[in-house]
Amino acid sequence: MKLKFHFCFFCLTILLSNCKPAIKEQKKPKLIVGIVIDQMRYDYLTKYANRYRKGGFNRILKNGFSLENAHYNYIPTYTAVGHTSIYTGTTPSEHGIISNNWFDKFIKKSIYCVDDSTYTTVGNNSVNGKKSPKRLFTSTITDQLHLAQNMKGKTIGVSIKDRSAILPAGHSANAAYWYDGENFNTWITSSFYMDNLPQWVKDFNLNNKADEYLNQKWETLYDINSYVNSRSDDNIFEGKLTGQKSPTFPKDLKTLRKKNKNFNLIKTVPAGNTFTADFAKATIIGENLGKSDHTDFLAVSFSSTDYIGHKYGVSAIETEDTYLRLDKDLEDFFMFLDNQVGKDNYTLFLTADHAAVHVPAYLQSLKIPAHYLNITNFRTFVLKTTKKYFNSTDLIENISNYQIFLNKQKIESLGFDVNTVAQKLADEVINFDGIYKAVTARTLQTTHFSSGILNTLQNGYNQKLSGDVLMIPNPATLIRGRTGTSHGSGYSYDTHVPVIFYGNGINKGSTTKKYNITDIAPTIANLLNIEAPNGTNGVVIKEVLKK
Repeated sequence: MKLKFHFCFFCLTILLSNCKPAIKEQKKPKLIVGIVIDQMRYDYLTKYANRYRKGGFNRILKNGFSLENAHYNYIPTYTAVGHTSIYTGTTPSEHGIISNNWFDKFIKKSIYCVDDSTYTTVGNNSVNGKKSPKRLFTSTITDQLHLAQNMKGKTIGVSIKDRSAILPAGHSANAAYWYDGENFNTWITSSFYMDNLPQWVKDFNLNNKADEYLNQKWETLYDINSYVNSRSDDNIFEGKLTGQKSPTFPKDLKTLRKKNKNFNLIKTVPAGNTFTADFAKATIIGENLGKSDHTDFLAVSFSSTDYIGHKYGVSAIETEDTYLRLDKDLEDFFMFLDNQVGKDNYTLFLTADHAAVHVPAYLQSLKIPAHYLNITNFRTFVLKTTKKYFNSTDLIENISNYQIFLNKQKIESLGFDVNTVAQKLADEVINFDGIYKAVTARTLQTTHFSSGILNTLQNGYNQKLSGDVLMIPNPATLIRGRTGTSHGSGYSYDTHVPVIFYGNGINKGSTTKKYNITDIAPTIANLLNIEAPNGTNGVVIKEVLKK
């Protein structure tokens, strides 16, 4: 009787195990859209929350997954570095884009991150298309998607800024397009990608939307008195467009464009974001993105937020109005994706390449510590130091990006040790007003900083490319005039940015757990079941993904 019971129980177990409900396989998205908003602080999501529409930022916050404590984990927080780190899943220590511009210690001159004279401009006769991603050492998530699909599917980058289109699109991109303003007024590309513009790009350029946007006034979207999250319209902490007597509304763009490099003016007004969204939509239609059996990838970067932030600062009405208008543009773009690609057929992420500090002069007016560093005085200080200790002012090749590049050949010819000179400079520059920390390249090569701001400096240090002495300024320090703002540090005002995932395969929710920007690429790779970029050191954010 006992044997019979065991036998029946065994049979029942097998029967039940075979009756488990089938798990429905998650279909892959037909289109991945990466959205980067240049210079967007995380608190712009919360500061203007009650003013955003239902279909823009609030739509993806409500129905997607938000990382409320996502940060950049390296220095410097600049545009090229940020875009590259998002798409490679690693830091400058690995991917090699150490700034927008940097001193090349091999050819002994300053270089720009995507310049490449071996290619020509496609779209007009300017030199602004002589670009490529050749200085990017590692692969991108966009490269990996191409590899996983045997080069099927399309990958395209779009931005007003060349570097913000080229670096996210990767080495294997079908195209990257950026805007050439001034008197050209054309979206262009490089012969690295193609020999001629597609007809749809030519048609878009002929439509001359930029002229339409610039022949009007920039007035606030709502009653100017409702902008209570910002400073008064007329104040001493904001820059002005050339030709303006004060940094106030309204701004007559039709008149001002004549003194602001004509079509270049669109970069510094909210219409630049609308213009970018227009081109992104034209790209999706023109290239039939999201319509094939393979997954396509569109990398879109909105740049006008950065130009406006630099000129007016974090707390300006101009900045608030720009984000309210961008929210409207995003609502329209999301609805376009729903209709063109299908609500369940795309996945997107939205983030920023860096944030920004409040205008230091404004902070000073509130008695909050903030500083301006005089780079001319700093160079003089460094040369006096080398003269004092080594009786020479020829030991420095370059000072830029808070790095000192030594003339190693000269140092050795004088019988000195390079590491000794570097350490002496690190010990001395810390005494200069405005420099908070200083370490040598040798220290970063031989010591591991597991946390804190020296860890972020280490993550930004590239042994092959970086300087011999690296410095960190005091918090809230800029090298510029007393109006407007900038970025580049490892402090939270520059590192804390939005990261929101939305769409096919994405859970609803949020987390306050700290994540790094380098976690985006491996998370998207996991969603797509493909290999992460080859330099990735980020982690998969499990709670984001439905699977």
